[in-house]
Formats: sequence, structure tokens, C-alpha cells
Amino acid sequence: MKFFSSILIGCALFSGVAHASSSQAWNEQRQQMLKACLAASQFKDAHARGKPAEFDDQVGMSALLVEGVYPQKHMQQRSGTELCLYDRQHQRAFVSEWNPEAK
Repeated sequence: MKFFSSILIGCALFSGVAHASSSQAWNEQRQQMLKACLAASQFKDAHARGKPAEFDDQVGMSALLVEGVYPQKHMQQRSGTELCLYDRQHQRAFVSEWNPEAK
């Protein structure tokens, strides 16, 4: 009985640590995604717009909108938006111009 109690206490302690670790790991993953998406963007003063969309682990991707200012002279400091897709497994970011109003 004492052995069984020790196992239950150990499991309870381990599960508490696992929850704390997964929350910390989740925050670290989001910071990596933000850093990768901002680096992949060509915008000046790039920043995240809103919260990321997290897809299922089978897809393994997260999506984030990034806003900033086009660096090209001919764009005359015009602001824009890019959609960043972040591959969580390979920690790589891919961006594309995002303009949902364009036809």
C-alpha cells in the first residue's frame, strides 16, 4: 500500500511539472515563430498583427499576420501586410504579401 501511495504522489508531482514545462515550451515556440516571421519579412518596422493561428500537429504550421513598411523607395513608405506560415517542426518561416481586398 505504501508503495502504491508513493507511485501516485510521484505521478501527481510529475504531471504538475509537465504542465508547467509545456506552457513554457509553448511560449518559447511562439517567440521563435515571431522572431522567424519578422526576420523572413522584408518590412521595416515589422510587427505582429494579432495572435497566431495554430493548426493541428498533423499540419504542423502556425500562421501570423505581419505588418510593416515597404523598404523600397518607389513604395514611398507605404505600409503593408504579409502572411507568415511557420513550420514548427523545421522552425522555418515563409511569407507572402497579404491583401484580402485585392481581386
